[in-house]
Amino acid sequence: MNAELQADRAALADTVRRFAENEIAPNVQAWDDAGEFPRALYTRAAELGLLGLSYPEELGGTPASYSLKLPAWVALARHGKSGGVLASLFSHNIGLPPVVLHGSDAVRREVVPPVLRGEKIAALAITEPGGGSDVAALRTTARRESGGGGGSDGDHYVVNGEKTFITSGMRADWITVAVRTGEGRGAGGISMLLVPGDTPGLSRTRLAKMGWLCSDTAALHFDNVRVPARYLLGDEGAGFRMVMGNFNGERIGLAAGALGFAQACLDEALAWARERKTFGHALIEHQAVRHKLVDMQMRIASTEAWIEAVSTEGDALEAAGRFNAPEWVAQICMLKNHATQTMQFCADQAVQILGGMGFMRGTVSERIYREVKVMMIGGGAEEIMKELAARQMGW
Repeated sequence: MNAELQADRAALADTVRRFAENEIAPNVQAWDDAGEFPRALYTRAAELGLLGLSYPEELGGTPASYSLKLPAWVALARHGKSGGVLASLFSHNIGLPPVVLHGSDAVRREVVPPVLRGEKIAALAITEPGGGSDVAALRTTARRESGGGGGSDGDHYVVNGEKTFITSGMRADWITVAVRTGEGRGAGGISMLLVPGDTPGLSRTRLAKMGWLCSDTAALHFDNVRVPARYLLGDEGAGFRMVMGNFNGERIGLAAGALGFAQACLDEALAWARERKTFGHALIEHQAVRHKLVDMQMRIASTEAWIEAVSTEGDALEAAGRFNAPEWVAQICMLKNHATQTMQFCADQAVQILGGMGFMRGTVSERIYREVKVMMIGGGAEEIMKELAARQMGW
């Protein structure tokens, strides 16, 4: 890593740390209680350039490599201390890439800049009730109909079906939806369609969750929703490949977040162990507690080294035009599992060190303890990650 990249990483991470410490962490408990955070936070994040990282300059973004973004992702989690905030604040990072890569120039310019300015919210809708990780089995349909004018201007799709567990689902202004445009079942008939959030026939139901309390997670219902055909992303039937490619960035982001949350748990546990006295001694003076802290740091260090390596390799592969190289995809899958397991271990150990306080709402470790499972399931459950990694390695 050259000196310029190191300096850029440090500067970006410092900006993110101050943003997270000043504008996120002090408000998280109140936002959790309210079930959402203010939309003004999107604007503030946009002003700092955080929403535009990795997006083309002509659309209002700032191109950024995985290696540059990594410390920022980790710092947001470590110092913001809320997966719910990060999930919704950055839901565009899973909703917009298909638009940038496969939308027409007119659609890209209509949709992307307002989102990167924090004026609009973008979301991704893949999962369906009963479908889970089996993307090829999705049943939401989009039937194309002609406008009757002899041209394509009046053409539209009629969408019917349901999606669930959609992050930013209640407030999203643009929703990138996986739909079935082909006959029968399987991956071949899946397409990606961009649905404006105010389209008649689209309704939303808020979902109650164990964690990510300030993230607006929803079930979406499509009842004869008419979407202009110009919002089709890429070609009909090409959606499955888009979905699979989109997962790579999401899973690296989840791994980085898991690392940051693990660090946040260690930070709180270490501070508590130094301050809390039992039987006349600080907790940290007890060997059993010190060993727990060391075990946490050991897992954090291994995760940090692995994610740095995967990010560096990803940058090299992208430069070589081999972005979806099987060996790299396998590494991402295994890394995502390892990072979330590290988060799980550190959250559990931190709660144990905090004792009764670890069971109380308002502590960082209690919140992260409740958020562990969604990190281990979101973007592909552990079992799916293992199977995909094995297949990518030819096993």
